[in-house]
Amino acid sequence: MLGPVDLSKYFYRNTRIIGMQTSGLTHADSLAQTPYNVNCLNWTVGHILLNRSNTMRELGQDSSFGELARYARESDPIVEDGPGVVPLPELLQRLDESQKTLREVFDTVSDQVWAAPDDDGVTLAQRVFFFYFHDTYHTGQTDLLRQVAGKNDSII
Repeated sequence: MLGPVDLSKYFYRNTRIIGMQTSGLTHADSLAQTPYNVNCLNWTVGHILLNRSNTMRELGQDSSFGELARYARESDPIVEDGPGVVPLPELLQRLDESQKTLREVFDTVSDQVWAAPDDDGVTLAQRVFFFYFHDTYHTGQTDLLRQVAGKNDSII
């Protein structure tokens, strides 16, 4: 079974990948739109942060990585700067902070708490793994969104 320290390392890998995929991009680049019904890079990074806030709540921590309502599931696409849109450099700074916070919290989770089921029989490990899966899903999107932003290269 994957333990909390394992997932901490995997979240860290996603953080590094996002850093590489956004390297050299501006905030304006992060707002570039696809011709499809997919949100922009800015929304994707903000949504990952919102997911990490939810992960922290699942771990019993009252931690938020800033106001992120604009990045909620099924929110309107971000097509330009506006209320609630966080500049890309700030999102990336918050992402780094989220990684530090997650690592600190994961280091304190005991095996007993990790394996304890809720009323539906789902363990904390299983619930947190879903958040990691979600984090990874959106991290993968950053590869294509880097291309949409105008970079014709291959990072991973």
